Amino acid sequence: MPGTNALGSFLKARRALVRPEDAGLPAFGRRRVAGLRRDELAALAGVSLAYLTRLEQGRDRNPSEQVLDALGAALRLDADLTAHLHALARDASRPNGGPARRPPERPAPGAGSLLDAWVGVPAYLRGRRFDVLAANARAMALAPMYRPGRNLVRDVFLDPYARALFPQWDAVAAGSVAALRAVASADLGDPALRELVEELSAASEDFRRLWERHDVRPTRDETKEFAHPVAGPLVLRRHSLTVAGTDGQVVIAYQAEPGTPSAAALARLTAPGPDHDATRSP
Repeated sequence: MPGTNALGSFLKARRALVRPEDAGLPAFGRRRVAGLRRDELAALAGVSLAYLTRLEQGRDRNPSEQVLDALGAALRLDADLTAHLHALARDASRPNGGPARRPPERPAPGAGSLLDAWVGVPAYLRGRRFDVLAANARAMALAPMYRPGRNLVRDVFLDPYARALFPQWDAVAAGSVAALRAVASADLGDPALRELVEELSAASEDFRRLWERHDVRPTRDETKEFAHPVAGPLVLRRHSLTVAGTDGQVVIAYQAEPGTPSAAALARLTAPGPDHDATRSP
């Protein structure tokens, strides 16, 4: 983000996560730092210690793509993290000053009607900062955090209901932060995003710890478990669909495997009737 050394913070955080033995280095003896020492990373990447020091301290902001690829390989980064490293370097090379605050996000035209037409399928529209912009009744029956106006990452960490709703809360929390990092890599200077990160870092030790790891993983299709207070246990497949012509808006939809207990429970939960209050909490 503008005025910060995001590239240096990333390099230091990621080398702290690499065990020397995983990099082919001897691990014996007492080590003063977690993970790789700076000189070890420099040697593995084929750069000088002085140059790596300048990068980590923010005194050099123009590494070549070859250097970034070498650092990524030495740090054992996957494709998502390597792309994030390149994005950080591009941002670091730009003049500081910061972009202007963007206007509030609006749902893509017709998104609400599309969501409502998906009978029995919980679905909502997520904005680029993980705000819920639109949702159908099935999504709101599945979780109050899927109601328009809520922020998904904020609710995961600050709403006690989320910890009860997700049996695998630790994985959900880590995935939420990694997905937010993936979005942030495309626009590191977004003032509203910066404020969200600052708010959650101050309010949640869990968020702060995960954010400082610099994990990056875009939202993908995957299986998600729910412990719903009315429907009971649910195992649902999450689908992530990018909305064309928008600035990062995504439709998230959930489906159960046909013929499973989860499918029957989801059908009962999303059936129309007075017993299904979308705002109810346990």
